[in-house]
Amino acid sequence: MLQALKILFDHFVAPQADADGAEMLQLASAVLLVEVMRADSVSTAVERAAVIAALRELFALDTTAAAALVARAEDTARQASDTFAFTSRINEAFDMPHRIALVESLWRVAYAEGELGADENHLLRKVADLLYVPQGAYINAKMRARDAMSGRRTAIVRPAPAAG
Repeated sequence: MLQALKILFDHFVAPQADADGAEMLQLASAVLLVEVMRADSVSTAVERAAVIAALRELFALDTTAAAALVARAEDTARQASDTFAFTSRINEAFDMPHRIALVESLWRVAYAEGELGADENHLLRKVADLLYVPQGAYINAKMRARDAMSGRRTAIVRPAPAAG
């Protein structure tokens, strides 16, 4: 058990070369997507397809590479005790637009089955907080994902300019 934790810690905290760093970011993102898929204790083929689609979109992977990444992420997620190691790695490397895109992808996985469970909602709020995503961006990402999964388009409503 301690050896597994040491491997996990070394895997995410040790300095990596650029290629390894990019791979670790992909794995960290995939673990978060898998955690959303597993949040309600039932992982379905629809959710798995949403995770693969998200990885393809976020990292320009082909289906085979994305599916292999999901398998690695599932193994890694089983060994992890929390999401902090993954979110901290993402915070170090991703700018805010990339973090918001990841949160939207997480929401797409959560909405993949057409309904949102309380466990999924809680996990998404926790992850968005750990990624320092502002509340407004978090809500917009949630609405865009919900509408995309239901086939609707979301218009982003911006406040009217103040009368001067």
